[in-house]
Amino acid sequence: MCTVTFIPVHDKVFITHNRDEKSVRPKAISPKEYIIRGYSLLFPRDSGAGGTWIALNGNGSAAVLLNGGFIKHIQQPAYRKSRGLAFLDIVAADDLYLSYKQIDLSNIEPFTVILWNNAELYECRWDGKQKNIKELDATSSYTWSSVTLYDAVVIERRKAWFENWREENLQPSMDDIIQFHLSAGDGDPHNDIRMNRDGKMLTVSIASMEIFNGKSRMKYIDLLDNTTSLHELVFTKAPVTK
Repeated sequence: MCTVTFIPVHDKVFITHNRDEKSVRPKAISPKEYIIRGYSLLFPRDSGAGGTWIALNGNGSAAVLLNGGFIKHIQQPAYRKSRGLAFLDIVAADDLYLSYKQIDLSNIEPFTVILWNNAELYECRWDGKQKNIKELDATSSYTWSSVTLYDAVVIERRKAWFENWREENLQPSMDDIIQFHLSAGDGDPHNDIRMNRDGKMLTVSIASMEIFNGKSRMKYIDLLDNTTSLHELVFTKAPVTK
């Protein structure tokens, strides 16, 4: 997996995620609220390993997961735990940035996490040996594509689609953003934002988070059974604002 966008609009931020997976992978469980290590988290759940790829924390923070670090890697068998479970370990915390800095990622497959934490945006990449952290301008928009599925040329092409769309959509709604995640591209199903590689690897779901003062919501579209659900999470404490 996958494709992610981050878009700030006035006092809100939108983080949206296309989950691209093998068709043989078990269908995920729709989002619900869980209490993990005392933290209220809203997320869809992998029905196999039990982890996730996108989550809202009741303190106003949020995160998304992409497979791979900087480059496509060679898989090493017998990882200590799945990336989705390591991701939950990062998200179930007061401060997601510190949680990422402190977590032991030895023998975890490379990944990228995008953190929305205390009104700050971070791109965090684990390359299998070293953690890399970059703070981003939270007033700008961004998109990411998994390096395990898309090469550098295709990733740049996908960024251009996003930038062109943003120029024409200065104040998009959640539904506008989801429509981009459903339809953007140039007609090549192998590399369009909603991708399908001969039915063996395809976009199986889209999850979009809208985060604003005091509460947040997540819209989840299961593309395998064509169902949509909307979930709200009220913050347990006011998020930090800058």
